[in-house]
Amino acid sequence: MTEDKVALRARMRAARIAFAGTADRAPTPSPEFLARLGPGLTVASYVPMAGEADPSALARAAVEAGCVIALPHVTTRDAPMRFLAWDSEDDLIPGVFGLHQPHHESPALAPDIVLTPLVAFDAALNRLGQGAGYYDRAFAAFPRAWRIGIAWSVQRVEALPVEEWDLPLHAVVTEQEWITS
Repeated sequence: MTEDKVALRARMRAARIAFAGTADRAPTPSPEFLARLGPGLTVASYVPMAGEADPSALARAAVEAGCVIALPHVTTRDAPMRFLAWDSEDDLIPGVFGLHQPHHESPALAPDIVLTPLVAFDAALNRLGQGAGYYDRAFAAFPRAWRIGIAWSVQRVEALPVEEWDLPLHAVVTEQEWITS
């Protein structure tokens, strides 16, 4: 019998937190990622929490290439996540679930690239998230955005249960490698 999502999330969150404390480097941009960047593109990033792999090096590369950065903004469990414009000089405000997010009056942007945290991923680039479905709904709302999972290598599993609404990632970057479809 396969492990259910609740148990898998608990096990993989623990592995992520344990590994994050020992990681000697964070995920870094690949030549393919750098080639996709350009002035005027919007890259949705995030502020890591609970052992999540840090996307800062990718966001920095995006800014250096002239991209605009957006961060997730969440208000309630049922409301869709929005990606709001953010500049590194702007203060972040506390949000639900412990998020650090832009002020609600920041402009909403449509991302061209989404850097996404995750709990686990598999070789088919399926992603297991926190379970609230925010990124699933965002992927559906922005189907043309290039979806990149940011993870630690210990978050890779043999296979994940996939629901009909799940969209696979286009790539996953870990501290060891870039994996693309």
